[in-house]
Amino acid sequence: MNKKLLCKQLVILLEEAYQGAVNAASRAYDTATNDENIAENKYDTLALEASYLAQGQSLRAEQCAADISAFKKLSRSAGAVNSCACLGSLVVLLDMQDNEKYIFLGPAAGGLKVTFAEKEIVVVTPGSPLGTALINREAGEEVSVLIAEKVSCYEIISVY
Repeated sequence: MNKKLLCKQLVILLEEAYQGAVNAASRAYDTATNDENIAENKYDTLALEASYLAQGQSLRAEQCAADISAFKKLSRSAGAVNSCACLGSLVVLLDMQDNEKYIFLGPAAGGLKVTFAEKEIVVVTPGSPLGTALINREAGEEVSVLIAEKVSCYEIISVY
């Protein structure tokens, strides 16, 4: 599996999320500053609420930009092959029901899903419970993860 192409696909998804956040922040800003939304009394809070929304969307856009930057840096070294799972690794897991799970250990954007090479790949950060369990592990090892008081066990099939 070509990890450089996978990283490019992830950057494209993150850029779409960034553009969506920028557009939402712009709309909220326009609503907050529109003359028609000037408060007529103390209970008229539309402009105030829109300004809070604009601030939140701006912060979201900043986070998306940081995620894009982190993935672009990672994609420069994505061709490296390690026997142990590390940042930038694609890890194939097998759960107790013999279902394969494809995990990409990314620097940010945990939970992001992408379909690549006809496989659903989920981005997991090293700070997450699953990411922590996978770091420095090799193919053939088993990992257990406690999430929401439930233990899930996986066998590492391969590390790319």
